[in-house]
Amino acid sequence: MTSQFQPARGRLNGSGPVAVVDIGSNSVRLVVYERKARTPTMLFNEKLLAGLGRGVAATGRMAEDSVSLALGELARFKALIEHTGCKELFIVATAAARDAENGPEFVREVERFLETPVRILDGNEEAYYSALGVIAGFWQPRGIVGDMGGGSLELVEIADKKPGLGATFPLGGLRLSEEAGGSIDEARQIAETALNGFDWPDLAPGERTFYAVGGTWRSLGRLHLIQNGYPLHVMHNYEIGAQEAIEFCRKIAVPNLEGIAKADVVSKQRRPLVPIGAVVLEQVLTAMKADRLVFSATGVREGLLHEKLSPEMQAQDPVIEAARELSTLRARSPAHADELIVWTDTLFKELAIEETANETRLRHAACLLSDIGWRAHPDYRGEQSLNIISNASFVGLDHASRAYLSAAVFYRHQGLREGALSPVILELFTDRLRIRAKVLGAILRVASLLSASMAGLLPKVGIAKTETGLALELGEDIANLDGERLRKRANQLGKVIRTPVEIRLV
Repeated sequence: MTSQFQPARGRLNGSGPVAVVDIGSNSVRLVVYERKARTPTMLFNEKLLAGLGRGVAATGRMAEDSVSLALGELARFKALIEHTGCKELFIVATAAARDAENGPEFVREVERFLETPVRILDGNEEAYYSALGVIAGFWQPRGIVGDMGGGSLELVEIADKKPGLGATFPLGGLRLSEEAGGSIDEARQIAETALNGFDWPDLAPGERTFYAVGGTWRSLGRLHLIQNGYPLHVMHNYEIGAQEAIEFCRKIAVPNLEGIAKADVVSKQRRPLVPIGAVVLEQVLTAMKADRLVFSATGVREGLLHEKLSPEMQAQDPVIEAARELSTLRARSPAHADELIVWTDTLFKELAIEETANETRLRHAACLLSDIGWRAHPDYRGEQSLNIISNASFVGLDHASRAYLSAAVFYRHQGLREGALSPVILELFTDRLRIRAKVLGAILRVASLLSASMAGLLPKVGIAKTETGLALELGEDIANLDGERLRKRANQLGKVIRTPVEIRLV
């Protein structure tokens, strides 16, 4: 029987699904995105570790079994692309396809089968799109992006939302392992020699951030995260101090991660390459005199899609756009969320609460996310919202900012008792954001009672300073909204901001 509620497919309209097939030296991957957007959401993501780059340095050719494995996987990819209704398909190939003698033959077969041209990226292009992917995935990133694949390593500086000139090195995991004959010490020496020839950008202190892109380095980061009991298992924007990262890389640089605690969190196929990735990362961080290491889940594929956006879409804030999408899909009234932004702007101005530009954008995002859990049982709306926000595939914010967004919306539903908040979130907070999350949560609690979380009413509520504090003014047309429960919440808000807040009929 057909449901009367036809639109409930949980997806946003727009340009329609778009697919990227990424043919790397180690993996062949298909990613289907919901649509072209500032923060494209994955509909489907699958990879095969085909190892196309294995043996290329020694023989000059991709091994026939790897080629057959990759081409066989493309049959599945093609079926999935058709099934998901993709409107556009982009195919990129990197080091193995461009360096191997049989690369052109392989590319022609891919093009014949998928009926789409393959774009073979040279080293500079690969560096450019990796950097563009980091620009798409972070808030105003500055530093150096490194993308380590199976066949090559790309390094490129980023600043002012633009990639600089890139450089490519024959330091991919598969290639370096083969050149070093499996020796970790030899791999370290080769990496050190290769990187000594790089003209490292002269970065100011505080801007020496290294953004690590690529599956081998993400596996390394995940191992560090698990070993240290880090509370949030989100790799994007996971950060380690550079010296700690260097020491960790030295510790895990053993063949196949034998004897390394928690090594089972790394797939068996990745384990031989993670120690190679560790010696390269150690050399990079040392040579650039890095301050910190940050892992990126965005890279070439996201950079490629980012380039396809209009300048206006590229300039959008990724957190705001992702929060707006969730509001559109889940909130009772997305228009009410926009009213909350304007209303809290006014409140913060009247209360003279100073904000950085980053804090303002986070507050706006929290307003957009404030009602995404309303379909849950009332006792669990806060918890469900917190779980969705803390684990969402957001880009453009660090983990402390995730904690702020999660906590502000949790407080809005569950009340202001700090003891009820997840210890995971408390561990991620900065003290400043913890306090601001409670302030915003208290404001959102008042707003929800005033408006029933529906659009059209908040703009009618006046905000005025008084001799002792702040008044929320209800005109004659909305005077009936006054009540004991509303006054209690206003009083709670006053205690949090240490300024009396009253409900006034005007």
